[in-house]
Amino acid sequence: MPLVSVIVPYHQKKKYFKSTLKSILTQTFQDYEIIIVYNDKNYDDLDYIKTLIKKNKKILLLIKKKNLGAGMARNLGIKNSKGKFIAFLDSDDLWKKNKLEKQIMFMKKNKFEISHTAYEVKKDNKKKIIKSKTFYNYSELLKVCTIGLSTIIVKKKLFTQNKFSNLKTHEDFLLWLQILKKGYKIHYLNRNLTTWRYTKNSLSSNYLQKVKDAFNVYYNFMKLNYLKSIYFLSILSFNSIKKKLI
Repeated sequence: MPLVSVIVPYHQKKKYFKSTLKSILTQTFQDYEIIIVYNDKNYDDLDYIKTLIKKNKKILLLIKKKNLGAGMARNLGIKNSKGKFIAFLDSDDLWKKNKLEKQIMFMKKNKFEISHTAYEVKKDNKKKIIKSKTFYNYSELLKVCTIGLSTIIVKKKLFTQNKFSNLKTHEDFLLWLQILKKGYKIHYLNRNLTTWRYTKNSLSSNYLQKVKDAFNVYYNFMKLNYLKSIYFLSILSFNSIKKKLI
């Protein structure tokens, strides 16, 4: 059984995907499997994906006939995974070569169940390092989410009771809040091990969608009242914009 299952949802990222996949395949730590969830009703890129993986025994390709959304695609990947740990990588992001090695060592040494790291935002030819901290409770995360999805590694057992929602954006933010609310800590390794590529046509760049989904997180999922939801939404939006300024 592989120690780590790497879940990669794919949706219209042909320009970036080859380098994303290479950043997994060239890891110094090799005890992993890759689960690619082809999450697009348009099959134009499917042959390209199949050519890239070339019957690699480490890679499982799951093909869906409709767009599930990133959260539901990750849930499907987790359901079909065999690893003790689950790692996530979006199909336009990149890992440093020692990402898995350093983070798995960090988690095993300290017996942590979930961790994240620093990462860099790449926008055009400019870069900015995003640093974070260990989160001990969910209230610390309400105002700003400095947890990069592609930096997260989680013990699979946490997903027996926790799943990604079907929100179009902020589905990861909601999951981290729910995990923290159940008493888990999200530990931080202060190493830049991931590159997040900011692309203009991604859902994460759709400001109105993010505002709508963030309000949903606070009001409908975390059950905060209307005024508190607006308050936290305002601060989160400001911090999100500030994070992308390079």
